[in-house]
Amino acid sequence: MPRLTFLKSALLIGALLVPGTATAATAIATTNVNLRAGPSTAYPPVNVVRGGEDVRVYGCLANRSWCDVDFYGQRGWMSSNYLAFVRGGVRYTGERSVRYIGAPVVTYSFGDYWDRYYRDRPFYRERQRWDGIYGPRIFDRGGPPRRDWRDGPPPPPYARRDDRRWEERRDERRDRWEERREERRQRWEDRRDRYEDGPPRWQRTDAGPFDPEGYDRDY
Repeated sequence: MPRLTFLKSALLIGALLVPGTATAATAIATTNVNLRAGPSTAYPPVNVVRGGEDVRVYGCLANRSWCDVDFYGQRGWMSSNYLAFVRGGVRYTGERSVRYIGAPVVTYSFGDYWDRYYRDRPFYRERQRWDGIYGPRIFDRGGPPRRDWRDGPPPPPYARRDDRRWEERRDERRDRWEERREERRQRWEDRRDRYEDGPPRWQRTDAGPFDPEGYDRDY
């Protein structure tokens, strides 16, 4: 009999140390809040949880800021600021509710989570857009990141001084410029040589032989 009494006492003490174990996976939304596809407001919404609706909490991040929940068969993440737990007439909200219901610590794996729950969602086709918001990136986006228009125009191609290709292209442009300048100079010399004997007849003021003093120079 004393042994049975001891076991009952031990179970009672355990229940007091871990309150709410029987309902540890259930919480209430304190207001209308988005159920999101990841632990950040930058992720797309999955649904809207109405205030007062029950959600089943599968776990929360180590800092207790976001929790992985189920809402009528839809999985997603909710901020713990909008979760509540009521027991014995006392209402616990935010991180206090998470600690009280004993939600386990879980991690968020972007690729695995989206593959498991969002393959039929329209935003799944654009998942690279949300890659790297929380945790490491899993997709190679390729190319430099997009520049904001407020950062000014992008630098010209091959603008790096230590890039050999930039130097080669610079030399090529310089050679082409020199060639064009030489061509223009040669054409100017040809025109000047052509007029050494005077301007053409249609520019002369007389129809006779060329006389340096007898034609209009204003041309």
